[in-house]
Amino acid sequence: MSTGPRASLSTSRQASRLGDALNPGVSRRELWAWAMYDFANSGYTTVVLTTVFSAYFVGVVAAGRDWGTLAFTSALSLSYLIVMITMPSLGARADARARRRRFLFISTAGCVGGTAMLALAGPNDIAIGLFALALSNYCYCVGESLIAAFLPEIAKREALGRVSGWGWSFGYLGGMLALGVSLAIATRAEAQGLPAQAYVPSIMLLTAAIFAVAAVPSFLFLRERSAATHRPEEGLWQRLGNAWLDAGANFPDFRRLLLCGAFYQAGIAVVVTLAAVYASEAMGFTMAQTMLLVFTVNIAAAVGAFCFGHVQDRIGHKPALAITLAGWVVMVLVAYAAIEAWVFWLAATLAGLCMGTSQSAGRAMVGAFAPPGRLAEFFSLWTFAIQLAAVVGPLFYGVVTWVSSGNHRLALLLTGSFFLLGLAVLARVDFARGMQARDRASALPEPSTPLAAAP
Repeated sequence: MSTGPRASLSTSRQASRLGDALNPGVSRRELWAWAMYDFANSGYTTVVLTTVFSAYFVGVVAAGRDWGTLAFTSALSLSYLIVMITMPSLGARADARARRRRFLFISTAGCVGGTAMLALAGPNDIAIGLFALALSNYCYCVGESLIAAFLPEIAKREALGRVSGWGWSFGYLGGMLALGVSLAIATRAEAQGLPAQAYVPSIMLLTAAIFAVAAVPSFLFLRERSAATHRPEEGLWQRLGNAWLDAGANFPDFRRLLLCGAFYQAGIAVVVTLAAVYASEAMGFTMAQTMLLVFTVNIAAAVGAFCFGHVQDRIGHKPALAITLAGWVVMVLVAYAAIEAWVFWLAATLAGLCMGTSQSAGRAMVGAFAPPGRLAEFFSLWTFAIQLAAVVGPLFYGVVTWVSSGNHRLALLLTGSFFLLGLAVLARVDFARGMQARDRASALPEPSTPLAAAP
């Protein structure tokens, strides 16, 4: 039959295109194992932070206390602050000892254990709920930074965009799987008249289990390719200060990218953290509509990350990121103007497309700027910028709603300024010059003393 050879030829071409994106020695199985970590950890953010546990903590664990929301966001902010302080040092240590995979395993175990511990938080169990939330979120952020540091070793320089996009899109599918199973459990329990404390602990245990099982391929098949740099260890604050000074002196365009990321990620943090709040407060959405909204955003984000990664490699990282930031500005304007529900659904779809593309594009740009011997360190600085944004963005939104007597539309409109500031800083990033700085650093022998202390 003629369909056999054609199918074989088509499969061969697809494999060839996939092989063209990978560095020599990287198998498709290793690429899949790397992407599986995105699949594994997305359920945590979708179920714990965005939908189920956030509402459960405020309504059940904190028993409707006025300061319940503040306690929840404060625990997250504390974990983000600790990530900001410790991640540059952890990243440098992982590079120095060539132990990124070991550190990744420890952070994964911490997040899985912390997520399972959330099941112990029932009515008025505030202390254990906040501790488990802060622990799991800290470990999640560390793992997110470490898995990203494998990207430049897996993908060729000209394919960073599409490979990063593959990972992000696969990750959104994992988030939808965890959310879908969680909603099935919640729907069945509520139909039986059971209270939230009867089924939410099961959802937390299930989310932890999905994370643990889906992350296994990453530890079985990912390889530690970078040699140990043996750079001397530094204190937390010293490493943070030296990393920032070194980035300004030797990698100015990377530091501008960090500032750009801090601005636009602040806007994204508002969307991720407060989308459900805006939908209910400004648009009057029900809980069921809000959950469908989250599904819509995740589907659009998966499509955007997968498809736009190919566009990014074709047109360049900087133009691609600029297009997505302009898309965020359009999304904010559409959402601000939305009176009818269908207009807000359109804005949510735009948000999903922009979310997948902008997060994937940022990770790919960091991968393009990071020297081979300092991958974990550079991605830890990117994590620092993202966590700073996660603190500033929602806090800014909350202050605006407080000052404006609960005007969520005004808060969302002003949130658009973060994307405009990101565009302004991005305009000053010289991508070619940043790549030259990377190549110069790659050609230099590894220093035996901290770079910032070198003459």
